[in-house]
Amino acid sequence: MRVRKCTVADAAFLARSILIAGRAHISKGIWEIVLNSPEEECLRFLEHVSVTEIPHLFHYSCFIIAETDDGNPVASLGGYDPQKKGYQALQQALPEVYKKLHLPHPAFKEANKRAAKILACLPKEIDNAWVIDSVATLPGYRGRGAAERLLLAVLDEGRRLGYPLAQVNMYIGNQPALCLYQKLGFRIMEETRDTYFEKCLGSPGMLSLARTL
Repeated sequence: MRVRKCTVADAAFLARSILIAGRAHISKGIWEIVLNSPEEECLRFLEHVSVTEIPHLFHYSCFIIAETDDGNPVASLGGYDPQKKGYQALQQALPEVYKKLHLPHPAFKEANKRAAKILACLPKEIDNAWVIDSVATLPGYRGRGAAERLLLAVLDEGRRLGYPLAQVNMYIGNQPALCLYQKLGFRIMEETRDTYFEKCLGSPGMLSLARTL
């Protein structure tokens, strides 16, 4: 497998990867809860999210992709500075998506309310950390080392950019992900639990893991 930077042309694959990452080991993920929409509508929304004019944590420019020798993308993840491309930047970019998709303003407001409840369960950002997000591998390619290669590459990127730490958040109960992160030197820093989060997603909350770069 090769690792490369994501491009605009990867928007459809990236949309599916972000949706998969939001599900992790549970059946219905964050995006389906926030958007309150079926899978195909979520994918269309995420495809537009990945190519907005304002860059943010789900923007293609933050992502790298693992692909097979014949050029098929099979896994991806994002790395970003939360102060520059975090959730505040995403919030600024979303009106562009709603406008392009001709979605009504009340839908935007309701999605924001659901998102706020989910975001309240996210662990705190660690100062000066390089954040890794939306780690996903297509089901047929899991267990072949794609996620590990991507993680090593994004850790190298964060190190090159001068960040002292890397941080990644994950659902409580996603044991394969936890084993991989711990194999690469991450350790649990914080655990947050929330009844709304568990009711909607089936996981009791989130873990924050970090390691030095």
